[in-house]
Amino acid sequence: MFQTYEDSANPALGKARAAKLREELGRRNLDGFLIPRADEHQGEYVPPHAERLRWLTGFNGSAGMAVVLKDKAAIFVDGRYTLQVRAQVDLDTFEAKHLMDEPPTRWIEENLPKGAKLAYDPWLHTIDAVARLRKAAEAAGGTLVPVDTNPLDAVWDDQPEPPVAKVRPHPIEYAGEPAAEKIRRIASDLMSGDADTAVLTMPDSIAWLFNIRGSDVPHTPLPLSFALLHEDGHAELFIDERKLDGEVRAHLGNVVTLRPRDELGPALDTLGQAGKTVLVDPATCASWIDARLKAAGAEVKRGQDPCELPKAIKNEAEVAGTRAAHLRDGRALTKFLKWIATEAPKGGITEIDAAKRLEAFRAETGELKDVSFDTISGAGANGAIVHYRVTTATNMPLKPGELFLVDSGAQYMDGTTDVTRTIAIGTPGAEERDRFTRVLKGHIGIATARFPEGTSGAQLDAFARMALWKSGLDYDHGTGHGVGSYLSVHEGPQRISKMGHVPLKAGMIVSNEPGYYKPGGYGIRIENLVVVTPPAPVEGGERMMMGFETLTLAPIDLALVEKSLLTEEEADWLNAYHARVREALSPELDAETKAWLEEATRAI
Repeated sequence: MFQTYEDSANPALGKARAAKLREELGRRNLDGFLIPRADEHQGEYVPPHAERLRWLTGFNGSAGMAVVLKDKAAIFVDGRYTLQVRAQVDLDTFEAKHLMDEPPTRWIEENLPKGAKLAYDPWLHTIDAVARLRKAAEAAGGTLVPVDTNPLDAVWDDQPEPPVAKVRPHPIEYAGEPAAEKIRRIASDLMSGDADTAVLTMPDSIAWLFNIRGSDVPHTPLPLSFALLHEDGHAELFIDERKLDGEVRAHLGNVVTLRPRDELGPALDTLGQAGKTVLVDPATCASWIDARLKAAGAEVKRGQDPCELPKAIKNEAEVAGTRAAHLRDGRALTKFLKWIATEAPKGGITEIDAAKRLEAFRAETGELKDVSFDTISGAGANGAIVHYRVTTATNMPLKPGELFLVDSGAQYMDGTTDVTRTIAIGTPGAEERDRFTRVLKGHIGIATARFPEGTSGAQLDAFARMALWKSGLDYDHGTGHGVGSYLSVHEGPQRISKMGHVPLKAGMIVSNEPGYYKPGGYGIRIENLVVVTPPAPVEGGERMMMGFETLTLAPIDLALVEKSLLTEEEADWLNAYHARVREALSPELDAETKAWLEEATRAI
C-alpha cells in the first residue's frame, strides 16, 4: 500500500510548539516568523523533514501559511481547506483565515507591531512572495528580515533527515525525446531571450528536462535537486550524489555535469563574478538564490521557468502513454465501481476499506508505481470537504441513502491519472440528483467546448459553472489543473479557472472537474482528464477551432442523473461517452464485471 491512514498531527500540540518557537525567536531578538507549507523547491508535495507547517499547527493540507508573532498567530488556507483546518488546528492558538479573502499580507499590516522584526527563511519563500511580504511589513511600520538558519528547525527535536532516494532514468519510449535534444531546445530559447544561464529550481522541470525520476517526495516521482542550464547547451545538476548510481550517471552522460548540492551557492557566485545574465522565475525561485546572485554581481532577469511550458505540451509518445495509462486505470476503476455498487448497500464498508480496495485493484495491473495523491474517500458529509483525507479517526461507513465521493489517481510509467466519481449508495434524493446533474452539465460544457487558438482556461471556466449559477450555486475551487506525464498530478502553467490566463496549447493535459459541496451534507465532483486537440476546421465555420479529447474511461453514475435537466445534445454526449467506455474496457474484463459495465453504461 502506498497510503497510510494514521494521522500523527495533533491539534493539542500546537500551543506548546508555538511557545517553543516564540522562545527561540526571543533568543534571536526576532518578533515574529513566517511558516509556509513549501520547501525550497515550492512543490505541492514536500518530504517529511520539510513538513514544518504540519509539525507546528497540525494542518496537513497541500497549501497554506502560518504567521507567529509574540502574542498572536494565524494560519491561512484556501477554500479547499476551510473545513479541514478547523478540525486539525488549535483555533485558540492560531486564528484560521481564508488565504484569498484575508491574505497574510493584510493580517501582517493589521497585526505586526511598529518596529517589529518579522523573520523568514529565504529558502522557503519565492522572490515574488518576499516582495509582497516586505511591503506588508513595512506598511505596518516593521521590517522583514531573512534568517541564516530556520528557527523552527532549531526546536523541532525529531525532525527527519532529508531524503536520499535513488534517481532512475526515464525511458525514451515514455519520454519521447532524448534529454540532450530537450537541453539544446531550451538552451536555444535562452539565447533568443538574451540570458546566459537559467536557474532551475522546480524538481518536475529538472526531471522532465533530464529524463530522470526519483522518490524523494510522496506520490510524485521527483528527485529533489537544482540545475543550471547554460545557453551553450551545457547543464549542471546539483544533487546529493548518494542518489546516483552507475546507470543514471551513464544516462546523463557528457551533457550534464553532476555536482554536489552544496556547490550551488559557489556556482551562483561564479556566474555573478563573470557578469552573466541569469534567468530566474520569480514565482517559483527561492529568494535566497536571487539574493546570492545579486550579491555576486549577476544581472538577474526575471521570467518563466523555461521548462514549464514545453513540459506541459505533451509530445506524441507522452499522449500515447497517457491514453494507455487511462485504459489500464479505467479497468481497475470499473472493477472498483462494481464492487462498491455490489457491497456498499449491504453495509459494513468504510471510507478506508474503499480506498484500500481501489488501490488494490490498481496494484493488480502489475504496473502501479504509486498513487498520484492520497485518495479522497468521502462518505456523506465528509464528501463536502474538498480535499478530505480519511484517517482512522475520521473514518466513516458508506451508508445507504448517502453519496460517496472518491477522487483518486495513479502513477504509471506511461502516465499519471486523476479521476473523481460520485456514487449514490442506494437511492439518491431529488436534491442530490438535481445538483449532480447540474455538475454533469458543467462537465459536459467543458468536454464539448470548441475554442480558437489563444484561448485561456479563464475564458472557459464559466462553461462549467453556468448550470450551477442559474440555481444560485457554485464551487470554491478551479475547474481544472494541468497534469504531468509520470510527474506531478498538479502542474502548470495551464489551468481552467478564473485565474488561468495561460493560453491552452495542443498536447496540454488538464482536468475537467466541476463540483458542488453542501457542508454537513454531501459533496459532488465529476472529474475526467482531457487533452487539448490541435486546431481543426468546423463544418460551416470560418476559423479553425481547438477542443478536448477525454482521456479518462470510467462510468458516471446514472442513478444520479436527472435526464429532464439535460439537453438532447448533453444526453447524446453522455451516451456516446459511455459507449466509448464500454467498447474500450470490456474486452479484458471478466464476464461478471463486463455485464455490470453494460448496465452501468446503458443509454438514457
